[in-house]
Amino acid sequence: MRRILVVHYSQTGQLDRLVQSVCAPLLRQEGIRLDFLALQPARPYPFPWPFFSFFGIFPETVLMRPPPLLPLAVDAETRYDLVILAYQVWFLSPSLPLTGFLATPEAARLLRGTPVLTLIGCRNMWLMAQEKVKARLATLGARLVDNVAVIDECGSAWSFLTTPLWMFTGDRQRWSWLPKAGISDGQIAAASRFGEAIGARLVRDPLPIEAPMLRGLGAVRVNEKLIASERVGARSFRLWSLLLAALGPQGSRARKAGILLYFVFLFCLILTVVPVTALLKKLLGPLVRKKTQREKAYFAAPSGE
Repeated sequence: MRRILVVHYSQTGQLDRLVQSVCAPLLRQEGIRLDFLALQPARPYPFPWPFFSFFGIFPETVLMRPPPLLPLAVDAETRYDLVILAYQVWFLSPSLPLTGFLATPEAARLLRGTPVLTLIGCRNMWLMAQEKVKARLATLGARLVDNVAVIDECGSAWSFLTTPLWMFTGDRQRWSWLPKAGISDGQIAAASRFGEAIGARLVRDPLPIEAPMLRGLGAVRVNEKLIASERVGARSFRLWSLLLAALGPQGSRARKAGILLYFVFLFCLILTVVPVTALLKKLLGPLVRKKTQREKAYFAAPSGE
């Protein structure tokens, strides 16, 4: 019997639907058992988000300061053939519940020497978050064998409006003239192909998973236009996180004042630095094409585009 552990946390339910799509073929496959571990923060995060609650967790998220979780309903001594880590991206970082899980003794025991597949559902920026997860997995002695990133395909301009509206109102389509926020139903349904490939590999070959299983399936798509923007954003986020954390704890007046200042800065950054960076990238594209291809291949690994 091959065993898979699926670790997941979803605020809106979108990531849970993605997990269900990937796992559906595995649940039907004889000889494979799935265990699901739904992460539960000790203090639940609200949805929709109040403004100050959302930005209030910004420093802890970026600095990867683990929040307390409710006791994990899993036997940490069980050896799994594969662990699937499904997570959202918050502020170019893994969501706090996943950060909390990766800091637990249970994660240290479960992941050491274990093949791991990361499953990301997000707007469009996931590269820097995955770099943080990769670093933490390496520290824990896990082996990242595959990565799947499913993003909102309505376009950066539309999702820049629809995603915040969804977060702050709870409505995926606030107005009829807007596209629905988030990953489409078709994308979620199509993700079942990853479960089929995983199941075929586990049943066909009794040996431990050492190599990627999802190559050639379009597991990720790296947008080279966003690589520089993510790097700039990650550096800026870290500096502001340190500043906001120094001002006071979550909910304090000092941090709220800092958040208002940061929000103005972030809005200006998005309207100025991001498009300028994209323009420079386009102008310099022919000169750095080989470097860009190397970067795309790096970020697309291990599963590839």
